[in-house]
Amino acid sequence: MIKMIASDMDGTLLNSVQQISEENKAAILKAQAQGVEFVVATGRSYQEATYVLGEAGLKCPIICVNGAEVRSKEGEILSATPISKQLAREVAATLRDLDVYFEVYTDQGARTVDANKAVNVLVDIVMSANPEADRDEITYVAGARLRDGLVEVIDDYEILFADEHIQLYKMLVFSFDAEKLAAANTALAAFEDLAVAASGDENLEITHKQAQKGIALEYLAEASGIDISETMAIGDNFNDVSMFERAGRAIAMGNASFEIKALCDDITDTNNEHGVAKAILEVL
Repeated sequence: MIKMIASDMDGTLLNSVQQISEENKAAILKAQAQGVEFVVATGRSYQEATYVLGEAGLKCPIICVNGAEVRSKEGEILSATPISKQLAREVAATLRDLDVYFEVYTDQGARTVDANKAVNVLVDIVMSANPEADRDEITYVAGARLRDGLVEVIDDYEILFADEHIQLYKMLVFSFDAEKLAAANTALAAFEDLAVAASGDENLEITHKQAQKGIALEYLAEASGIDISETMAIGDNFNDVSMFERAGRAIAMGNASFEIKALCDDITDTNNEHGVAKAILEVL
C-alpha cells in the first residue's frame, strides 16, 4: 500500500505554463484527505517551489534543491545538506575557467550575477520538458523569477562564499554550448563530494553527494514512520533517478525520455494531460 507520494515539479506536476492543473490539485487533496502524504521533490529552491504551490492553494512537505534541504508542511527545515564554502569556491573557479554561467542556490534563495541568463535557465528547463510550448510565453512566465524576487541579482558570488550565515545548497550550470557543458561535467567528476545531475538539456545541477532526491525521500519516509517500499515517486528527468531507484513504485511521465521510462515500473500521461493526477488516483 502506498502511504507517501513524491512528485517532481517541472515537466511533472507543472504543466507547460508552469501551473498545477485543477485535476492535479484535486487528486493531491484527495490523497491528503485519505491520509496519504504528498511530497514535492524538486530542484527548485524552497522559495520558488512554494511560490507555485501557493498559487494553487496547496501545502505539503517539500524536498528542495534536489534534496539539499527538506522542509515540513509548515516550512520548518527538517534537514540540510550544504556544500562547504571552500568546495564551492573551487567549483566556481573551475566553472569560470570553462566560461560557463552558473547560479548559486542557498538557504535564503537563489542568486545570480546575470539577470538575463537567470531567465534563460528556467526557460530551458521548461522547454526541455515541454518542447511544444510557446517560448515567448514561457520566457514571460520565467521572468517572474526576477520580477517577484525569487532570484536575487548580486555582483559577485564571493559575497555568498564569505557569509557564514548563508548555507550553499546547489550550483546550477547553464550553457547552450554542448561542448562547454560536457567539459564542465568532466571537470566536476573530479570532485568526489559532489553529485551532478540534470533537469534540462542545457544544464547541470551540482549538490553535495548526499543531497539527492532519493536520499531525502528515504529520510522523510523514515521520519514519518513509513517504509520506503510504501512510497511512490513520479518524475520525468535524470535528477529523479535516485527516487526511482529507492521508491517502492516508480512512475515516469508520458513526456519523459525513453531512458527515464525504461527505469520505471509504469508510465502515466504527460504533464499537460494531468499525468500526476492519473498516477495518484490509480494508487488510491
